[in-house]
Amino acid sequence: MKRVPRNGNSRTGGLLFNLGNHRVGILSACHAVPPAGGSTRRSPLRFLRLPTVLSVCVAVSGCSGDLSALDPAGPSASAIAILWWAMLAGAAGIFGLVMALFCIVLFAPRWVENVQPRQWIVWGGLVMPIPVLVALLGFAFVQGEKLFGAATSQPDITITATSRMWGWEFAYDRDGVRVRSHDVLHIPVGKAVKIDTTSADVIHSFWVPRLGGKIDSIPGQLNSMILQADIEGSFGGICAEYCGEGHSAMNFRVLAHDLPTFENTLRNLSP
Repeated sequence: MKRVPRNGNSRTGGLLFNLGNHRVGILSACHAVPPAGGSTRRSPLRFLRLPTVLSVCVAVSGCSGDLSALDPAGPSASAIAILWWAMLAGAAGIFGLVMALFCIVLFAPRWVENVQPRQWIVWGGLVMPIPVLVALLGFAFVQGEKLFGAATSQPDITITATSRMWGWEFAYDRDGVRVRSHDVLHIPVGKAVKIDTTSADVIHSFWVPRLGGKIDSIPGQLNSMILQADIEGSFGGICAEYCGEGHSAMNFRVLAHDLPTFENTLRNLSP
């Protein structure tokens, strides 16, 4: 590895790495040195500031919305969102450490010129990422208990969701009478609702991103999960398993009502 000399009128340098029979150059261009007695040119990087800010704003705006798992409205969805942010932080930490080492190699190679390849592999590939990954795994187990383990809320009501090409049927018990709604799931706000889901034809997947995780609807099998809405409102639900040409339109709505409105809604449903 050797350093490429700077150009006379600019602070432009670089490094050449010998990789086998090939030479790879990395250019490090900072900014031009103003000529003696001349005017100073502004860095072209200043034009990148506005696009960068706009890009960050667009990325952050994607964290909310009707089908955003990062805009939770219930405890199950909150556990998933917290786990997502924790995994992002862990990934960002590992990425930051890798980029720091890269910058040291690029701009201060003398600091690591005595580091052997075996040391790079052991410390960079094992010692650095393993603690982060172990911590994330343990945190995932803790959050998983809130979704499917001992920390899961006991259900206050049970609703059966039957999927078929290309819609959903929801069945409720109303004073011993089975009533149904189609493509609209009614739930009481603040209550733990057990969803028993199955399929009448092929495999589908029940998912309300703002209220919880996904669960497969499988013919001849009953799968269950707990949903709870902490606020009143309307939430989008989708089939998250490709099931044929009508898959993209196999959506439904979840309406979270206060308890009196929920009970009144069930009275107006037909068997």
